Formats: sequence, C-alpha cells, structure tokens
Amino acid sequence: MYTGNVIDFHLHIGRKKDWHPWIIEYLKERNPYLFENFEDVMNPDGLEKYLVKEGVAYAVVLAEDSPLTTGVVPNCYVQNFCKGRKRFIPFASINPNTTSNPEKVLENCVEGMGFKGLKLYPSYQHFFPNQRKIYSLYSKAVELGIQVMFHTGSSIYKNSKLKYGDPLHLDEVAADFPDLRIIMAHSGRGFWYDRAFFLSRVHKNVYMEISGLPPQKLLQYFPELEKNADKVIFGSDWPGVGSIKENVDAVCALSLKETTIEKILYRNAEKLLGLKT
Repeated sequence: MYTGNVIDFHLHIGRKKDWHPWIIEYLKERNPYLFENFEDVMNPDGLEKYLVKEGVAYAVVLAEDSPLTTGVVPNCYVQNFCKGRKRFIPFASINPNTTSNPEKVLENCVEGMGFKGLKLYPSYQHFFPNQRKIYSLYSKAVELGIQVMFHTGSSIYKNSKLKYGDPLHLDEVAADFPDLRIIMAHSGRGFWYDRAFFLSRVHKNVYMEISGLPPQKLLQYFPELEKNADKVIFGSDWPGVGSIKENVDAVCALSLKETTIEKILYRNAEKLLGLKT
C-alpha cells in the first residue's frame, strides 16, 4: 500500500448557498459525512485537517462559474479560502459566455489573486473549447505560464450539454497552442476514453486527469495505461467521493509498476505545478 504524499488535482469547495439544490442532493448521497459535519469540514482548518488524514500533500482547489448547471463558487471565495495555505493550490474559473474581458480577468486572478491555473467547464458553461472567441484566453494562459483544466466527458447534472465535453475538441487547441498545458479532467468519462488516451499520447502538452472515475476500473478503460505513465494525474473530485484515501488505495492495487503509481499519484502533478512533496 502506498504511504507517501498525494497531490489531488481536483477538489471542490463551496458554501451550500453556492450550489443548486440538485448538487446538494447529489453530494449528500455521495458524501453524507460531509453534510453531517459541514461547518467542521468545509473551512480552511477543517479541510486541511481532513487532507492530512487522507495523506494529501497538496490539493488543487477549484472555483466554478457554472450558473446554469451546478452553481457559482466565486474566485474571491476560493482565493480567501486558500490564502496562506501552502497545501491548497487555487484554480480560477472563468465563464467565456458571460465574462467581460476574460483575458483581463485571468490576468488579475493569476497576478493579483495568486491563482495557479484555470478550470473551464465546457459542458456546464455551454461552449466548444475550439471556438475562436476563446483563443485569446488560451494565449493569456500561455503568457502567464499556467495550465488550463477542461471538464471532459459525461455529466448527470441538470442542464449540462454532453456534446461540449468531447475531448476531440481539444485536439485543435493543443495543436494551435503547443505551449499550453492542457489537463482533461475525467479523461473523457463515459463516452470518450479512447479519444482522451490518444490525445494525451499524440500531444506532448495534453494530460489525462482521472477524477470521477472508479480507480479500480482504470485498466478496463485504459488497457495500455502503463505506456502513458508520464501523462496521467490523480484527482478525487471530492466531495463527490467520501474518501480520497480509498481512491488512492484503489490506484495502488492496480497491476502497474510502482514508478507508474508514483507518477500518477504525485510526480506528474509535481512537474506541472512546480511543487515538491
């Protein structure tokens, strides 16, 4: 069993008022302990204590601007939540359809607010990642030296549009922005595992992130995962899971080389984020 430190590349925070009722109900079902102890856990001290217990050295903490689908967890809330906490790595959220001058907003998030990356939600925010109107945002991300994470694959949430989650739309983005580090959250979950795997193999700047997938089934979804050891990143999608450690243990139980498991759990993320565990 792996006993080292983990980097969780996909963790959500929020207040109950930030999420739509159907999100609350989903999270109550998936993580009843959190909702029985919400005030104790969903605060900087409580979450850090939980992550230490789960063996997580660093966690990418996500803002979200998806009012049609999940809700809005503001960038300023995430900034304040993560402030002074080295364990938390804040990623901003920008909605390309509603944000005026998104390039300027991103610049302020990174240079003024301390964000280390950007999360985009195509199927929740209803846009195709290869739309030209978004290219200036990618250019700004390259200029700022940050990575961009995209929600890919399926979603059961009300008002999500699955057509926007096809990883194939990122092929054009990866080719047009070879210096943009692209992370495919959920690795094409449900429909497009083969496309996510192929894209991460063919483009040096594209990575698979495995949150939202049952870790024990990774080799079923990606039979040649070992060949892609340098391009796979662990994420939990907490609080959509009850235990991060259980997911880590499931990864460790896979028939993979120890070096591959280490790369998935922290080494690949270390390189992307410039960290040391």
